Amino acid sequence: MRLPDLRLLTDHDGKSARSHTTCKYKCGNQCFREHDNQSANEYFGDITRRTVLRGAGVAALGAGAVTVLAACGDNGSRGAGASSSAAAGNGAPSGDVTAPGLNFPAIAPNKKDAVTVPEGYEQAVVIRWGDPVLPGAPQFDFDNQTPEAQAQQFGFNNDFTDLIAVEGKPDTFLMVCNQEYTTGTAMFKGYKEGDPTENQVRVEMAAHGISVVEVKGEPGSGKLTPVLGEYNRRITASTPFEVRGPAVGFFTKTAADPTGTRVLGTIANCSGGITPWGTMISGEENYTNYFSGTDTPPLDGLKEGWKRYGVGKDEEAHHWMKYEDRFDLSKEPNEINRFGYLVEVNPHDPTSTPVKHSALGRMKREGGNIFLTPTGDVVTYCGDDSKFEYIYKFVSSRKIEPGKGAAAMGANMRILDEGTLYVAKFEGRKVENGKVPEGGYQGTGKWIPLLTTRADGSAESHVEGMPAENVALWTRVAGDKVGATKMDRPEDIEPNPRTGKIYCALTNNSDRGTEGKAGIDTPNPRVKNKSGQLLEITDDHTGTDFSWDLLLVCGDPAAADTYYGGFDKTKVSRISCPDNVTFDSHGNLWISTDGTNSTFDSNDGLFGVVLEGKDRGLTKQFLTVPFGAETCGPVVRDNRVLVAVQHPGETDDATADKPTSHWPDGGSSQPRPSVVAVWKKSGNIGS
Repeated sequence: MRLPDLRLLTDHDGKSARSHTTCKYKCGNQCFREHDNQSANEYFGDITRRTVLRGAGVAALGAGAVTVLAACGDNGSRGAGASSSAAAGNGAPSGDVTAPGLNFPAIAPNKKDAVTVPEGYEQAVVIRWGDPVLPGAPQFDFDNQTPEAQAQQFGFNNDFTDLIAVEGKPDTFLMVCNQEYTTGTAMFKGYKEGDPTENQVRVEMAAHGISVVEVKGEPGSGKLTPVLGEYNRRITASTPFEVRGPAVGFFTKTAADPTGTRVLGTIANCSGGITPWGTMISGEENYTNYFSGTDTPPLDGLKEGWKRYGVGKDEEAHHWMKYEDRFDLSKEPNEINRFGYLVEVNPHDPTSTPVKHSALGRMKREGGNIFLTPTGDVVTYCGDDSKFEYIYKFVSSRKIEPGKGAAAMGANMRILDEGTLYVAKFEGRKVENGKVPEGGYQGTGKWIPLLTTRADGSAESHVEGMPAENVALWTRVAGDKVGATKMDRPEDIEPNPRTGKIYCALTNNSDRGTEGKAGIDTPNPRVKNKSGQLLEITDDHTGTDFSWDLLLVCGDPAAADTYYGGFDKTKVSRISCPDNVTFDSHGNLWISTDGTNSTFDSNDGLFGVVLEGKDRGLTKQFLTVPFGAETCGPVVRDNRVLVAVQHPGETDDATADKPTSHWPDGGSSQPRPSVVAVWKKSGNIGS
C-alpha cells in the first residue's frame, strides 16, 4: 500500500516531524493511516481523589519490601564530538539545582552533527555499522557490501543496548544490541526505492537482528573497545529460532515449517532487557511493513487479526517479497504470525537457538523488562507501541533455577513459557485538556487476565469467545474485548530496581481527542498529544491492583499543559517524546527521546530525572545525538554512559549519494549508526 508523499513534515499538530524516510522504513508510515484500534472500549471512569489515595496505599504495600539491586559501575574509539553547557532560558536549567548522580552542567539544545556532552566529559564510539563482530570478518567496504560480510559485521540502526559482565575478566562485558531496521537509501549508492536488487535485500536482511560483542574497558577512562571474542554472535533475519507457547498451531505452520515451531530470523527489534538469569530479551515491533503482496486475508480465520494488526496496510518499504516468498502474504499468509513476540537469546552460548515466547502474547512489542520480587516471582512488563494500544504484564509461574550451568540456563529459559498474561485498565479523575489538575495526575487500575499457560504447555483463555491460541496470536483483540485502556503509544517500560515502581514512556499520539478517536483521560490528558508523558506505576507485582501517577507531562516548560513532577518548571531541561528509560545507582530515571524536532526543532537527547524527595521532577539534559538521529538504548553505570545513535542524518533529502550527516567519522564519510560511550574525565557520572 503506497501512501501520499509526506515529505517536509513540519507541523505543530502533533503529527510526527521525523523524516518521511524514517517513517517509511521504520514503521511503514503507520502514523499517517487510520490507526489499528477501532474498538469501542472506553476509559474505565472517573474516581474521587479519596479513592486514588486509598488505592495508592494498597499498591504501595505490595511494592514495599523491594529488593535493592544496585547498578554496577562500568565505554568508544572514533567519533566527532562536542561539549556544550547551557545557559538559563534556552531550554535547559541554569545549573543551580543538583542531585546525587545528576551533578553535571545541563547542555543546551542544538542541531549539531555531533554527540554533544557536558563540560568535563569525554566520549568515543564503541562500534559502528559494518565493524567486524566475528573473528575473520572482513573490514567494512561501503561500496562493495555483501550479505556474507554483513552477517559477520555489526548491523544497521542499533537500538536497545546493554552490558553483561564477563565473569573473571575485569571491566569486560558482553554488549548486546538490537539492529532494528534498515534504510536502503542510506546504505547503498544508486538505491532504487521500490526496486532493490537481490544483493541489497540480502545485505539488509543480514543487517537486521541482534549483535553480541565482547567489549573491554580502558584503565583510567570509560572507553570500551570491541574484542573479537568467543561469545561474539550475529543474529539476523535468517537465523533459526524456536517458537514456543500457545500461539503454535495452525496459524504458525508454513510450507517450509509444517510444525509451526521453527522460524527464520527476528526483525524490527526495538527495545529489550536483561533477565535475572543472564539472557537478553528483545521485542519485535514494526514487523508488519516487511510483509506485502495483498491486504485481503486468504483465510476467514485471519480476517479479524489482519485488520486489527494493520496487515497489508503499511507503506511498502523493504520489498523483501521480491526475493523471498515467505514475505509475500499472498503466498505464505502464516509467516507474519511468527513475528511480534518477545524473543530470548542466550548471549553466553553463540551456538544456542534463540526462542520466541508466545505465552506473553503477540503485538507490535516495544520490548520487555523483568522485575524479580523478594519472594522470587518473575514479572515481565511490556507495551504495544502504536496509537491507542495497551500495556501488559506477565507473571510467571516458575521460579529461577539456581546455578550457572547449561541445565540451569535451559530451565530458566522456560520461565517465560509458563504463567499468566494481563492487560492494564486505568481509572482516574476527570481532566480538562491543557489544564494540570491540583496535585498532578494520579489514579488506580486493574490488571485483567487474558491467558494462562501451564507447565504442560496447555493454555486457558480468560477472554470470552476467544480460544487460547487466538489470545496468544491476536492479543490486541483480547485487550479490546476486556476493555483495556487505550494509551498514547506505550514505548519502553522498566521497573526501578531500587523501588519496584514501573516507569513507562508514552511517547505521543497526534490522534488523541480528535474527531472519531478516543478522547482524553487522566493517564492520556492532552488532545493531539505531540510531546508525550512519563507514567509511573506502583504495582502489587503478582496481584491485580495498582496505582499510578504521571511523573512528567512533557513539552515546553512555559506551557500551561506541561508538568514536571511538581518541580519548578523554570529550572528544568525541556523534554519531548520520551522513548527508552533506564536507571542509575542513585535511583534516578534516565530518558532517551525520539522526535524532539517535532516540537522544539532540536536534536534528540538523553535526560536524567530525579524521582524521590524535594527535587522530584528535576529534569536535566545530559547529551544530544547528531542531526537527524534518534537516541536509543541508554545504559547508565557509575563510570560510563552508553547510547545507541540510530539513523544519523536520516532526512528526506539525504541519500548515500548525497548524505546530510558525516557522523561519526567526519570529512566526506557516510553516516553510520553507532554505539557511543561517555565518561567523566575525573570521577563518576554525575558526581
